[in-house]
Amino acid sequence: MKYVLVTGGVVSGLGKGVTASSIGLLLKACGLRVTSIKIDPYLNTDAGTMSPVEHGEVFVLDDGGEVDLDLGNYERFLDIKLTRDNNITTGKIYQYVIDRERRGDYLGKTVQVVPHITDAIQEWIERVAQIPVDGESGPADVCVIELGGTIGDIESMPFIEALGQFSYRVGSDNFCLIHVSLVPVLNVVGEQKTKPTQHSVRGLRCLGLTPHLIACRSTTALEENVKTKVSQFCHVQKENIITLYDVSNIWHIPLLLRDQKAHEAIFKVLNLQGLTREPELDEWTSRAEICDMLHEPVRIAMVGKYTRLSDAYLSVIKALVHASVARGKKLFVDWVSAGDLEDATAKENPDAYKAAWKLLKGADGVLVPGGFGDRGVQGKILAAKYAREKRIPFLGICLGMQIAVIEFARSVLGLKDANSTEFDPNTKNPCVIFMPEGSTTHMGATMRLGSRRTYFQSTESKSAKLYGNKRFIDERHRHRYEVNPEMVARLENAGLSFTGKDETGQRMEIVELRNHPYFIGVQYHPEFKSRPGKPSALFIGLIAAACGQLDAFLQGSESKRNIPNGPANDMSQRHISYGASNDMPQRNIPNGASNHMFQAACGQLESFFQGSETKRNVPNGAAKAYQNGAAAKLANRPQDGAYSIFNGMHL
Repeated sequence: MKYVLVTGGVVSGLGKGVTASSIGLLLKACGLRVTSIKIDPYLNTDAGTMSPVEHGEVFVLDDGGEVDLDLGNYERFLDIKLTRDNNITTGKIYQYVIDRERRGDYLGKTVQVVPHITDAIQEWIERVAQIPVDGESGPADVCVIELGGTIGDIESMPFIEALGQFSYRVGSDNFCLIHVSLVPVLNVVGEQKTKPTQHSVRGLRCLGLTPHLIACRSTTALEENVKTKVSQFCHVQKENIITLYDVSNIWHIPLLLRDQKAHEAIFKVLNLQGLTREPELDEWTSRAEICDMLHEPVRIAMVGKYTRLSDAYLSVIKALVHASVARGKKLFVDWVSAGDLEDATAKENPDAYKAAWKLLKGADGVLVPGGFGDRGVQGKILAAKYAREKRIPFLGICLGMQIAVIEFARSVLGLKDANSTEFDPNTKNPCVIFMPEGSTTHMGATMRLGSRRTYFQSTESKSAKLYGNKRFIDERHRHRYEVNPEMVARLENAGLSFTGKDETGQRMEIVELRNHPYFIGVQYHPEFKSRPGKPSALFIGLIAAACGQLDAFLQGSESKRNIPNGPANDMSQRHISYGASNDMPQRNIPNGASNHMFQAACGQLESFFQGSETKRNVPNGAAKAYQNGAAAKLANRPQDGAYSIFNGMHL
């Protein structure tokens, strides 16, 4: 087993997670099997009870592990399925050692940080590195380890000591250290400054670790004299100084590493020269470049509680990106604070109230993500009501599904006090209730977590069609409240359809609104399994509906499923290009792109080009009529409050 350790210095938030993911992708592109481990030095056992505002989203794994969001990056980049043990925390290590001490495993010895804690860390790494995560049998070839925090942090000292020992334990040919550091540019002088990186590497060396490569984060590419200076003062070969500058989208990061021969430097350290191939990243390169060329916008209003920190909804954003790229659209996310939609805000802060509603009404689609607590719930309910009544495409995830059910019960069934027992324990019409197996005394790891099976109740539902008319699906969950099964019959009689249920038929997993272009709520989190080349079905549906292309997309998907295997499907035969007809400008995708990656995407783009042709025939200034019945003027639409995923998205 070979190990690649990624550490960070100077400041947090440099992008160690994306760097580690990109290194893993690059090694995988060279033919190696790769696994990943994230070390978080905090005392929490896991990320489950941590605030999204402080730490970003809680990423959920198939086995129910609530882990750091960086494991989401690993899964998305490497297309692997990690386990809860791939996220190591100080809390887990100390709990493991204390449990052993209580059992008497240390035979009366004094239990100390060295050697007991450091040995436990090394044993954990070696054990987890052997777990296959790519669907194949046997261990991976390389384990990429990211050490969270910044070199010099007190809480990370036991891990640094353990990793120093570990480098000798596995041997120099099996251990490569990459240090990510900052090279800032002071506006006063306009010069790239290396002193922070020098001090960071010096601190790392003082702790017993010497970097083999230094990845320098900067706004622009490092100048040659700056590379020379970093090499000289940090005792690292100049060709091993990698520059990771700001890019238009993070899919370019693996390409930066490849272009600077980072893989060759790593193979030299790990004695893998001649045993691997050149990195095959044609498909990835094409995807990254396509992202930069997208221009026709689609706007999604994200109505949430933690909108001040986009990392709180990182996987949702990534899933939207994957879907919008597959649909050939440039994504704009309008961040709408749910509380700003409420009547109380209209009195306290009229400007915020007007701005929030302006963004909501200008969106092509509405997404209400998961969350906990009652703050902003009324605003989310109002957003669901607006989307339902105005026939705007809507996707509710977890709590987003629950508030959609509550809103329907209030507005359609006339149950004005309909609510969730999470927000009103004494409500007379509990549409959402606490799950019987949940704990009312402990918060951590007591929810319904991990991969669970959902069975479709009808093949005619939009959700079933989007998933390819499968009988069942497996998606990841994180909730402790559910739709009250005693209310289901009344809700369905009034027009709601619960099109997906668990194996018992008593737990509602998917809800749809009949006679609406796209109104879907799901109890699970589809965003956690979305991948750059394999976007989530429900996010594809949302983007397609927001563009007025859902019917054409579903018909196209159905047609492709009905075509026999073989040459009849000429999607694999034709040249890949952006043009769908001879009168449209052709933009060639870079040479070497793998056709299979684009088959689905191009199949989805057929209706997009037809729609583009239709719009060219509409007189200037005319409103575009969407299938959802809403009209939106794409030209001269206000851009304030919108965040473009591809404009200014840095590492």
